[in-house]
Amino acid sequence: MTDARDQAAVDNGRHEYMTERARAEEGAGVWSGSWVAERLGVELAGDDTLTGLLGLALRRNPKRAHLLVSNVLGKHVPQSPSVVYGHGVALGRRVRDLLGAEAAESAVVLGYAETATGLGHSVADGLGPAPYLHSTRRPVTGVARAGGFEESHSHATSHLLLPENPALLAGDGPLVLVDDEFSTGNTVLNTVRALHERYPRRQYVVVALVDMRSPADAGRLEDFAREIGARVDLVTAASGTVRLPEGVLEKGQELVARYEARAAEPDWDGPVTEAPTPTSSGSVTHVDLRWPGGVPDGGRHGFTAAQRGRLESALPGMAERITEALPTDARRVLVLGFEELMYAPLRLAHALEQTADADVRYSTTTRSPVLAVDDPGYAIRTRLVFPAHDDPADGPGERYAYNVAGAGFDAVVAVVDSAADTPALHAPDGLLARLAAHVPHVLLAVVPSYVPHASERPPMLPEPLRGPDFSSYASDEVGWLLQDLSDTTLEAPTEEREEAIQSGGAHYAESLPVEYQPSEQYQELFHAALETSAARLARAVGAVTEIVLAERSPRPVLVSLARAGTPVGILMRRWARFRHGLDLPHYAVSIVRGRGIDANALRWLADRHDPADVVFVDGWTGKGAITRELAGALRDFEVSDGVTGFDPEIAVLADPGSCVRTYGTRDDFLIPSACLNSTVSGLISRTVLRADLVGPHDFHGAKFYRELAGSDLSPAFLDAVSARFPDVTDTVDAQAKELLSADRTPSWAGWAAVERICEEYGIHDVNLVKPGVGETTRVMLRRVPWKVLARAGAGADLDHVRLLAEQRGVPVEEVADLPYTCVGLIHPKYTRGATGADGKAVAL
Repeated sequence: MTDARDQAAVDNGRHEYMTERARAEEGAGVWSGSWVAERLGVELAGDDTLTGLLGLALRRNPKRAHLLVSNVLGKHVPQSPSVVYGHGVALGRRVRDLLGAEAAESAVVLGYAETATGLGHSVADGLGPAPYLHSTRRPVTGVARAGGFEESHSHATSHLLLPENPALLAGDGPLVLVDDEFSTGNTVLNTVRALHERYPRRQYVVVALVDMRSPADAGRLEDFAREIGARVDLVTAASGTVRLPEGVLEKGQELVARYEARAAEPDWDGPVTEAPTPTSSGSVTHVDLRWPGGVPDGGRHGFTAAQRGRLESALPGMAERITEALPTDARRVLVLGFEELMYAPLRLAHALEQTADADVRYSTTTRSPVLAVDDPGYAIRTRLVFPAHDDPADGPGERYAYNVAGAGFDAVVAVVDSAADTPALHAPDGLLARLAAHVPHVLLAVVPSYVPHASERPPMLPEPLRGPDFSSYASDEVGWLLQDLSDTTLEAPTEEREEAIQSGGAHYAESLPVEYQPSEQYQELFHAALETSAARLARAVGAVTEIVLAERSPRPVLVSLARAGTPVGILMRRWARFRHGLDLPHYAVSIVRGRGIDANALRWLADRHDPADVVFVDGWTGKGAITRELAGALRDFEVSDGVTGFDPEIAVLADPGSCVRTYGTRDDFLIPSACLNSTVSGLISRTVLRADLVGPHDFHGAKFYRELAGSDLSPAFLDAVSARFPDVTDTVDAQAKELLSADRTPSWAGWAAVERICEEYGIHDVNLVKPGVGETTRVMLRRVPWKVLARAGAGADLDHVRLLAEQRGVPVEEVADLPYTCVGLIHPKYTRGATGADGKAVAL
């Protein structure tokens, strides 16, 4: 292959010949899939119209050798813009008929990048006033992601959803998903499943030019609809299937390699049209479209009915300006779009078709590599190769324009957005030079790239706080997405705090309890408990981390719920490094009952990490209140900010309440970090949320108790557990394997037990019942305890609770058949000052 890497060399004389050849072969009746069918045994079976809609080619792709090449999509094959636009609009009208006028009014259309961005927009036009959004592979600075997904067979798989209006995907009207073909259905169904979990709808409509599912995949749509409890319809222009013989992938790859190797030979004169770049080139003329202000270049950030109306009004004038710039003798004109930018060039071409006295065709460039073979029975006759010119996020690479060289065009109008109007576009080996080498006249029209208004975004959030300036943990162990309130007095004695909450209806997160200073006897209990349970803790840390790596993400972003979750997150991070050599990011964020998780912390995370990689971490579950709080808070955040992907499933060391799927054990045992407050949590207080201290663009707050450094046991706790990692490796492997194969569906047995205890003890609010060793310890350290219920026969796990109960004069009552090791009950005397589900005082 030569440095030029164009697959056709055409001078002006050959141009006239190719014009006649192209026109003659258009009506020759040769199916553009016959070359592949004959050599690979691939069969296209289905509707009579199928071979008119599709041809076949071979691709350089390790996942699928053949490529269905649409004749009416306007991607690889230049086609009349009326035909391309007409197919999309007709599909949209069929969707409108299916939904009915009322449901169509509330529908949203979602198209897939890169090939279906124009088709999806055309479907939205046919449907009526529906807003339109397409996925994109181009990250946009300052625009938060509302979600993303992968496409299994595509050459480039990562899709982003970047709507300007975060609520665009949050409605309950029908969602119409548009792709060029519906083959296995994996991409569409995975998208629907992910969106349905966050924004449930009653109806989805899948739209494609062709339904090419295999018999094995045909029944999946109905099964999927039953699974999610929604209606899922399919609307296509034609249907059929591709019958692939055994070994077709390997055979296709061998065929591609063989023909490309031949094309690289200097004396090869066969049908693969690799040739040196012509030395002469035509000129490039710039066209000022006068694109209407406020109209997006496409649906990357959404496209509304009002914007559609402004575009329609401006199209005739823009087409007239292109016509004026074309040479008067141009009889065959191509409007060439750019990768995802398909709709704007399509509409310009459609308007030009009605204005210019020329045969207008439309197609777009692509990032998909396809073998070109100059044979009328093959769908991709020629290929122009040029470098990417929009500074793509995945780095530089080749881009392609198919069936342009040698197709007899007198002029090409290249349409790009301003983000792609770069020096690379104008370079000697760039797209414009490639076109000018093969077409007499090249015009360039630039559409302004639309970016949502950055001024509407909140101010830049600060970087995380880190030790030793904030916390006694090492700087690489955790970044705290908090603000430092160390200089603010927030503490009050426990009883005073309860009364203040009662009298003012204050929220518990607006103040802090006085830090408990453990006695010498209590500290001895802590050390004894740590020595006894270190190996057990190490096993639980290893098991939950292995589950996270296996099921959630190979490179998770650990986000611990401050503060009890933070030492657990550090231990999980240490295990991942010890066992797998991974250096996982770890942050701590605030979550407040009744107020939810810190939304600014979520914004910071979404701006720097894929939300799908975030794993929230806590120490243990009680009755599951925080589990429910997190799920509700993430739903609210998705509606307010349009950012999807955060998984509400919490990873915990111990799940005695059976509230989560991701845990190291469901035993209710003593986790020594629950025995103390800040002195085992990096000297950090619990988190604070008070309006006069935390503004709308601030992180929640916390205090760093530097003055307690002499009593700090935080590093000792972490090191004691980490030291046992080598001893428990084999046990962890077996435990994780067992858990991964087990049914870990939460039963919420703990919540049911709490409700029984409330009834038996006459407690009128479940938030006054704190189940489990960890939660009972918190009651003893922070609240006004009434009594402790202990499971009969509970052993050393309760030694510290018994000691605290003795010191505070709290009775310990043994109870048979208690699902937890113990349960702490807050004193009824302070019920009105205790906190309910909304975090405020409970009134009886």
